[in-house]
Amino acid sequence: MTTERPAPPLTGGEREMLRTFLDFHRATLAMKCDGLSDEDLRRASSPPSTLSLLGLVRHMAEVERTWFRRVIGAEDVPLVWSAEGDYQAAYDASSSTRSEAFAAWEAEVGQSRKIEEAAESLDVTGHQPRWGEDVSLRLVMLHMIHEYARHNGHADFLREAIDGVTGA
Repeated sequence: MTTERPAPPLTGGEREMLRTFLDFHRATLAMKCDGLSDEDLRRASSPPSTLSLLGLVRHMAEVERTWFRRVIGAEDVPLVWSAEGDYQAAYDASSSTRSEAFAAWEAEVGQSRKIEEAAESLDVTGHQPRWGEDVSLRLVMLHMIHEYARHNGHADFLREAIDGVTGA
């Protein structure tokens, strides 16, 4: 499996830039998982951390769902892996599989894209109850880029510790 990664534009409008950079970082996470077995993806390869690549994929499914569906879309949906709202539950990928985690993540990314594309502008707002504040779609997209970039750094170390593969 080889993940295609979009090249972010060097010029263009704000929304196109945000959308493409977000897709670039989504693809980067998928690339870090390419060619690995379920066992490798579940491996906590940088002790003492218990973080795994599959745990990151599951976490990002929760993040996509929360920011796009729950905050911007105002959907009353539970988290993917915790009806109690425990965001940490997604990190436990000990019994997860690539197909289960990626199906959930890809479904959430698809929903996120639909919500973003349907929004009339980046100024559309939603309510973030954890902050008690309204936030714009612009902030959500910037936050998502930040979230993926941070976790892709973790994925770099996890993947290198598994099989020595670097770059992406």
